[in-house]
Amino acid sequence: MTPPLFTLDAILAATGGNATGVSAGEINSISIDSRELGPDALFVAIKGDRFDGHDFVDTALENGAVAALVSRGEGDGRIVVPDALGGLRDLAIAARKRSRAFVVGVTGSVGKTTTKEALRLVFEAAGETHASIKSFNNHWGVPLMLARMPETAQFGVFEMGMNAPDEIRPLSKLVRPHVAVITNIAPAHLEKLGSLDNIARAKAEIFEGLEPGGTAVLNADHPQINLLLELAAAADVGRVVTYGFARGVDWQITTPEMAADRSFATVVHEDETHALTLGVTGRHMLSNATAALVVAHLAGIEPETALRALAGFGAQPGRGQRVVVGPEDRPLLLIDESYNANTASMGAALEVFSALEAPGGRKIVVLGDMLELGEAGAAMHAGLVDAVKNSGAERVHLVGESMAALAAVLPPALLAGHYNSIGEGLDVIVADLAYGDAVMVKGSNGVGLSRVVTEVKSRFAQS
Repeated sequence: MTPPLFTLDAILAATGGNATGVSAGEINSISIDSRELGPDALFVAIKGDRFDGHDFVDTALENGAVAALVSRGEGDGRIVVPDALGGLRDLAIAARKRSRAFVVGVTGSVGKTTTKEALRLVFEAAGETHASIKSFNNHWGVPLMLARMPETAQFGVFEMGMNAPDEIRPLSKLVRPHVAVITNIAPAHLEKLGSLDNIARAKAEIFEGLEPGGTAVLNADHPQINLLLELAAAADVGRVVTYGFARGVDWQITTPEMAADRSFATVVHEDETHALTLGVTGRHMLSNATAALVVAHLAGIEPETALRALAGFGAQPGRGQRVVVGPEDRPLLLIDESYNANTASMGAALEVFSALEAPGGRKIVVLGDMLELGEAGAAMHAGLVDAVKNSGAERVHLVGESMAALAAVLPPALLAGHYNSIGEGLDVIVADLAYGDAVMVKGSNGVGLSRVVTEVKSRFAQS
C-alpha cells in the first residue's frame, strides 16, 4: 500500500502549525496554484512578485483543496504557520529527511533543464523517480518540488537556478544531493554577477549542500573548469568527475555525428566505450546526455539501461522542440527555442539550425534579446553576426532593444525586420512565414517569443 505524501500529523509536526477545521487526515499533493490542484491537495499560500496566495485560499478550498497552509486569515481548512513559504521549506526538509532516494542537483548557465530531463528519463528506466517539473528551480520552486517527493521514490532530480550570488547555496542545503552537476558556465546574469568567474562561483555554491562523500559532475568544455575544480576542492567535495569533448576528461565525447533529428557519439570512460544515440540533434544535447550517463553510472545503473533510455530522449518545449504543422507534402517546420537565451545557447541553436534543411521553402530565424548581460550586452548581441550568417538563414527577424546592435551589423539582405517588442513584431513575423519554411525562434523568456510559437501553431495548423 502506497503511503500518503504527508499525514496531517506529519505536516503539523514539521511546520509547527495549528490546524483549524481540517478534516482530512492525509495529504497526497501540494500546490501553490489554486487552479492546479491534485488529489487530496494542500494549497500553500505563498506570496510572489505579482500575487499573494492568501487572496486565493477560499478559491483553492472551493476547488477541492483539503487544506491550506497560511500565515494569516481565519476559517476552516487552514493550517496556520508564521510564514507560508517557511512552512513549505519545513515540508521540504521533512521529505528529504525521510527519503532514501539517490538525489541529484543540477545547475549551470546552459542545459540544466535539458540535463534534468535526461536524468529523469534514465532514472525512470531504473526505478521510481521524482523530478522537478518545468523550471521550478528558485526559492519557492525547489522547496515545492522537494516537498512533493514521495517517501517511496528511489531517485530524485532537482534543478537549481540563480541570477545573483547566495541563491543556490540555500537550495542545495535543502536538497542535500548525493551528486551535484554543473552543466556549463556561460554569459548569463552578467548584469548582476559581473564576470564569468563570478558566475562560476555562484554555481559552485551547489557544492555546499552535497552530502558527505558526495560527487561533483562537471562539464569541462568551458574556460572556468579550473576555477570550478578549485572551488570543489575548497568545499571538500568527496569526488569530482569531469565530462565533455575536451581531452583528459573522465568521460570523453568522441566522434559526434548529427542527422536531421538525431545525434550520435561514442563516450569513452576508462577502458570502456559507449555508443550514445539521441532523438534530437546538437553537440550540446550530446553533452547534456553524457552528464546523465555519468550520473547513472554513479547511481549504479547499468550503461545499457541508461543508453536505451537516452535513445528516446528528445528536445523539450521552448528548448529546441521541433513542431511540424500544415500539409504533409509541404509543412512548416518550427524549432521552438523560445524559453531562454545567452551567447552559448544562441551559438548552439544556430549551429544546429545550420545543418537543417527547410521542407520546401526558406530558412528563417526569429531572435530575441538575451537579457541580463549588463554593459557587455551590445557587444554580445553584435557578436552573433557570424553565427547568424553561418546558420543558412535567408531572413532574420530581431525582437528587442538590445537586438539593435545585431541589426546594425547584419547584411541588409538578411535583415527582415527589427522590432522593439514582440507586440510590435508579432503579426509582421507570422505574416512573413509560409508552408515549406523552416523557422527557428530563440530568445530570453522575458522577450515573449513564445507568442510567436503559439501563433504559428494556430495559424498554420490544418484540421
